Amino acid sequence: MKRKDLEMILQRLEVFQSPRADLEQYPTPATIAAEMLFDAYANGDVAGKTVLDLGCGTGVLAIGAKLLGAEHVIGVEVDEKALVQAERNVALAEVEVEFQHMDISTFQGKADTVVMNPPFGSQKKHADRPFLERATECADCIYTLHMTETLDFLARLVSSRGFAIENQKRFKFDIPHTFAFHRKSRKSFDVSLLCLRKMR
Repeated sequence: MKRKDLEMILQRLEVFQSPRADLEQYPTPATIAAEMLFDAYANGDVAGKTVLDLGCGTGVLAIGAKLLGAEHVIGVEVDEKALVQAERNVALAEVEVEFQHMDISTFQGKADTVVMNPPFGSQKKHADRPFLERATECADCIYTLHMTETLDFLARLVSSRGFAIENQKRFKFDIPHTFAFHRKSRKSFDVSLLCLRKMR
């Protein structure tokens, strides 16, 4: 599958119908999701692997990983309404993904690779920290999106947990007017895609 083909499939999937501000539920743009997953695929971290999506939302990253040949994909999500949509997206994409309805803090499984788009921390400072901490306990390789302005903090955090930033890319992440407190029709954030790998 070519990256453009994957992007087109992900673009057709449902986004949040009832987004929650407390969970910072914004859809991952298909262009960014496809590039993130293809980077992981090119590095040998998807095909034939067990892939975990923490805070999977409507399942975009989880489904993309399965389409790229992951052997087993697990999506963990606390919002039951989002999981209903994720199940519909799985049916639409004609793939199999195991979804678990729980807070990521209670997930105890293991995987080869984590792919995730955690909260950026605009509602609660360092909201992405629990996701990173759980991810480092679940896998030796992590692909994750974060606000670029927090990179110094993130580098210190992952280093303290035995991980190094192997690679990074920067994107403009556009968020449409979603909640009542949003004052603009669309806002753009500078985000970084990080590949984190456990140091040997």
